[in-house]
Amino acid sequence: MSTTLTSLAREGGGAVPQRIVNDFSLQVATANGSGSQTSNIVLMRAIFQMGIPVSGKNMFPSNIQGLPTWFTIRASKHGWIGRKKEVDFLVAMNPETARQDCLELEPGRVLVYDEPLKLNELRSDLIMVPVPFDKLVGPACPEPKLRKLVKNMIYDGVLAFLLDIDMEEIHKALFKQFGPKKVKAAELNWGAAQAGFNWAQENVKVEQPYHLERMDGNKDKFIIDGNAATALGCVYAGCTFVAWYPITPSSTLVEQMMVYLRRLRTGPDGKGTYAVVQAEDELASIGMVIGASWAGARAMTATSGPGVSLMSEFVGLAYYTDIPAVIVDVQRVGPSTGLPTRTMQGDILSNAVLSHGDTRHPILFPSGPEECFSMAGEAFDLAEHFQTPVFINTDLDLGMNVWASDPFPVSDQPLNRGKVLSSDDLERLGGFERYRDVDGDGVGYRTLPGTNHPAASYFTRGSGHNEKAQYSERPEDYVNNVDRLTRKFESIRHAAPRPEVNCLDGAKIGMVYCGTSREAGLESQDQLMREYNMPTSTFRVRAYPYPDELNEFIDRHERVYIVDQNRDGQLHQLMQLDLTPARVAKLRSLRYYNGLPIDARSITDDIRGKEAE
Repeated sequence: MSTTLTSLAREGGGAVPQRIVNDFSLQVATANGSGSQTSNIVLMRAIFQMGIPVSGKNMFPSNIQGLPTWFTIRASKHGWIGRKKEVDFLVAMNPETARQDCLELEPGRVLVYDEPLKLNELRSDLIMVPVPFDKLVGPACPEPKLRKLVKNMIYDGVLAFLLDIDMEEIHKALFKQFGPKKVKAAELNWGAAQAGFNWAQENVKVEQPYHLERMDGNKDKFIIDGNAATALGCVYAGCTFVAWYPITPSSTLVEQMMVYLRRLRTGPDGKGTYAVVQAEDELASIGMVIGASWAGARAMTATSGPGVSLMSEFVGLAYYTDIPAVIVDVQRVGPSTGLPTRTMQGDILSNAVLSHGDTRHPILFPSGPEECFSMAGEAFDLAEHFQTPVFINTDLDLGMNVWASDPFPVSDQPLNRGKVLSSDDLERLGGFERYRDVDGDGVGYRTLPGTNHPAASYFTRGSGHNEKAQYSERPEDYVNNVDRLTRKFESIRHAAPRPEVNCLDGAKIGMVYCGTSREAGLESQDQLMREYNMPTSTFRVRAYPYPDELNEFIDRHERVYIVDQNRDGQLHQLMQLDLTPARVAKLRSLRYYNGLPIDARSITDDIRGKEAE
């Protein structure tokens, strides 16, 4: 079937659409397990290779094969890579969702669909391109069992024609995706892509508005997901011990880390100089991490919200006994099992005060792959310098989706092992008291097991102890110890990564966010100024405890909107605990918690609406 501009104009009543270049959102709706992930990544990579800023968001089911999945690719000549709320171009391949996906499109958008779905019967105000996928896949794939997996590659070819993607870029991206060991599979998929392109070239005559043209926006960049970036950062940070229990969406972090460790942590004898242990549960894994760290290793675990819940008591032990640990929390939707394949920033409050009693833990908030890498090193340095657990809070959007990234900066500074006394130090000092605050920063000096000196040993206990690490239930000893831990937390405030601040002249309102909210926040700042002449300053929190710069930012503005990807406004709640009442009175909470990556338009509409009240 050919689609002509004449029939389109007759059905939709529209004229030739305006040409829109390098600025649209494309969504592919398929079924889980159908091989669509390969097709989608190839399509995104091809656009990336054209130098166009691009991002990809995968929304997939958590249970069984065959359920609906959506992959959204955003191309933006302006560099906006957060999720776009509107879908401009839809590829409908899943019969279960096709009708609803079609009905949700705004008029004038483009719909490519599997011809038997007959979506043209639903609406007349869309630009429709029906494709006979089943007829095309047979000649392209002689093996019937493989046709289901190859079928999706046909729409890559169709889209290459419609969007003006050079097929050489599809070929390059495809063979990179499969790698040198799967050349036959790549060739089979390449044949399907060519079949789609050739069919579209011969049969599709419709004019549609969205097109791609080469740019120079991705020079030196590469594509990577946040979990892989974090894994590599932990290896470069000197981590030699990992204990974990698999949980979505953090599992691929340790799986990828094992690949990097085998490549980069092998001794001259060919044996690994690291240990990775899959424990029986999260409780055991954090216990192993604490033990390995106490023994002198740089140790970590990776998990998500349910796993963090199980780690509560052991994290409190590490806090109270001054033992370093790094915990990467790739956040997902809760409570309980919640929506394990949807994204959220719902563990901020619980991580900050995890365990029972009076505890406070530092948290780092990466916003992209570069910071996943660099903050891994900062987390280990903070953990060892301040002898405390440190959380790295990413989320599913960052951890499991692919992002275009700048090259990772590798530090030339030595690892910060903190206040570790050697046998020579002890000989010079004559001894030490493990929990005495000598320097006023709340951090005592420590020794590592095996230090050859009679004064090196001390007892690490989770019950009451005095400065000499001796058992004590004296009230003054307990108060002295927890007050010291409070001073330590204040010292971390000045050592943690500094915020990213962008204050605009004349701005009366400000916006505060963390992590992956950055992309939507900056785009919303642009929308508010460009569309409503509403200058809005932005403040990205990169670490908790909150920096002193936050006070200055709030003082500078009349109202400050706190953007939270959770129901309860957890970033906002922590500020209410930490800030003065006068500053708290200026704060307004903006909350997003539907499991989708946050988008700029939602923030813009909320701020615009609240300002109009």
